[in-house]
Amino acid sequence: MTLFLDVNTLGSMVDQHGTEEFMTELLGYMKDDFCRWEEFDKSSRTAAHSDIGVIELMPVADGVNYGFKYVNGHPSNPNVGMSTVMAFGALSDVSTGYPRLLSELTLSTALRTSVTSVMAAQALAKPHATSMGMIGCGAQSEFQAIAFHTIIGIKELRIFDIDHQAMDKVAEHLKDYPELTVIKASSAKACVEGADIVTTVTADKAYATILTPDMIEPGMHINGIGGDCPGKTEIHFDVLKAGKIFVEHEPQTRVEGDIQQLPAEHKVNPIWKVIAGLEQGRDTEEQITIFDSVGFALEDFSVLRYVYDLAVQLGVGEQIELIPQLDNPKDLFGLTKRPRCSSAIREVA
Repeated sequence: MTLFLDVNTLGSMVDQHGTEEFMTELLGYMKDDFCRWEEFDKSSRTAAHSDIGVIELMPVADGVNYGFKYVNGHPSNPNVGMSTVMAFGALSDVSTGYPRLLSELTLSTALRTSVTSVMAAQALAKPHATSMGMIGCGAQSEFQAIAFHTIIGIKELRIFDIDHQAMDKVAEHLKDYPELTVIKASSAKACVEGADIVTTVTADKAYATILTPDMIEPGMHINGIGGDCPGKTEIHFDVLKAGKIFVEHEPQTRVEGDIQQLPAEHKVNPIWKVIAGLEQGRDTEEQITIFDSVGFALEDFSVLRYVYDLAVQLGVGEQIELIPQLDNPKDLFGLTKRPRCSSAIREVA
């Protein structure tokens, strides 16, 4: 039997366990996996692009588990009442191929993306950062804000979106965190002014320049998570040239990230080596650091491992017959047979 977690079950798990506790424990799983980066069989995701979106498959495996995520990105979906990003995935036993978990990953993706951002900021931002500017108030924005507030210690959050109702939505949700001051900025520039950390989380599939050189200040850490496919960017070319850039899986980020604007010889740094303590992140207090995050399969692997363990611990989820349970493993055809009424069988003299 395969454990199945639908979106309502996952949401209840987070509510029961606590959002902050969920994020903190997931961060531990993710750091453990990034520290053993070289143990994984990795590849860039396979993508099917259209003019208005993308559908992707993201696999990764170590010697014990194989995980994958199916995910889309369609920025115009909210116009027809659907989410921009929707996802599901599975975790299987490498030794047998047996799928142990089939899970929603739409809510989980938002949670793991926020935790990935925090993991990078812990490694790259100035110590004791207290202020963040966040451009983009879509479906993932609250998760980013809560993770940075509860784990990093951000106390002031300025937000900006061209959709004022989206800003109102974020501000309303974050009222549950009275120690976090939320300010609705009048422009993107006002949003990031004086911020220790800047997060860009926009959705349009376009070559955009959300962050321009005049908005950047010494010592900023830029958490760029909106650029995640070819033809989609957020950070101005000159900002990229001015900062020290860190990436997840470089072959994938070269195609999908903001660094698709840069020549191939422009140096970028693997974030996993900083997480593992093998290389230095920020070199100076005044340095601009950039995490050009496009989302990598290892992060989904971490969240699949974690939600499986948590679901077992809490005793939640449904056991489903996703694959055949056979008395004779060679008799698959037997599943197509139905018991026949004995009266239908007769001998002919």
